Amino acid sequence: MTKTDENLKAAFAGESQANRMYLAFAKKAEEEGFPQIALLFKAAAQSETVHALNHLTVMGQVKSTADNLGTAVSGETYEFKKMYPDFIADAKKDGNKPAEMSFDFANKVEQIHAALYQKALDALKAKKQPAKVDYYVCPVCGNTFEGSAPDICPICSTLKEKFMKIE
Repeated sequence: MTKTDENLKAAFAGESQANRMYLAFAKKAEEEGFPQIALLFKAAAQSETVHALNHLTVMGQVKSTADNLGTAVSGETYEFKKMYPDFIADAKKDGNKPAEMSFDFANKVEQIHAALYQKALDALKAKKQPAKVDYYVCPVCGNTFEGSAPDICPICSTLKEKFMKIE
C-alpha cells in the first residue's frame, strides 16, 4: 500500500466521522433553538460526505452492486461476530454501562443488516429484483425492519410511532 493509499483511507475515515459528528451537532443546535447554526452544521456535513465519497471512489471501493453487497455482508458479519463482542467485553471489564449498551444495540442490529444484505444479494444472483418493501429504522438502537415497524422494538422497547420510515 502506498502512502497515498494510506492517506486516502485515513481521509475517507476522517470525512465520514466528521459528517456524523456535524449531524449530531446540528441536532443539538436545533434542540437548543439555533436553527441557522444547525443549518451550517448540516451544510458542512453534506460537504464532508462529498469528500468521503470522492476518496472512496478514488480508492476503487465502489464496485458492482453484487460486489458492494458482498462487501456489506462481510463487513456486517465481522462486526457482529468479532468486533462488537470484543468491544462489549471491554466495556463490561471497564464498567462502562452506556458504552456496553451502545455496542450491544449495534451488535444486534448488524446481524439484521447482514441478513438483509444477503437477501438482496441472493435475489441479485437469482437475476431477480428484490421485493419492493418499506424500511423502518429505530431512532434509539438502529434496528431495521422491512415492511412495517413493530409495535415495540424488540431490542430497545422504542414505540412504533417513533420509528423513521426511510424514503
